[in-house]
Amino acid sequence: MAMSVGGGGEERPMSDINTTPLVDVMLVLLIIFLIAVPVAIQTIEKLKVPILKSEETQDKAENLLLAVVSTDAAGRSPKQPGYQGSSPVGECRVYVNNTTPVDNNELYKAAYERLDAIVKREGGAANMDPEKVPEVHIRGDVHVPWKCIAGAIYNVQAAGYPKVGFISTPVDPNG
Repeated sequence: MAMSVGGGGEERPMSDINTTPLVDVMLVLLIIFLIAVPVAIQTIEKLKVPILKSEETQDKAENLLLAVVSTDAAGRSPKQPGYQGSSPVGECRVYVNNTTPVDNNELYKAAYERLDAIVKREGGAANMDPEKVPEVHIRGDVHVPWKCIAGAIYNVQAAGYPKVGFISTPVDPNG
């Protein structure tokens, strides 16, 4: 190891880097990795992932069904000729009961009026059986931006629906 004695009479900053601490740290890290890597690389043979069967829910007539899609790349809405499917950059479209297109204000108003009528028919919120509280089921296209789904959730929860669920197309786990 070399050491500067400071001869020569010139006062200037030392420009040499002391590499001893760097070498010490690198050796410690090398030893840690030599110990850790063989432990981390262990294979799991024949891992069996459990296949859960989904249970079909009993749909109530009062449940509100929403379909959330977006326009395609050319700006066409569903049910228009030449519609290519939802685009991630398209405009949001919400359909109540898969038939009636609504905007945010109309969705809030329709959801509120529907829930209010059900609660009044049951004799008020205090007398309502928790099993009879309607839910909102949202079917969203795969390519719909999250902001469209989040907007629909926000509007129905603001209208008073306590439960919001998603409907998906089930995939057969066996192929």
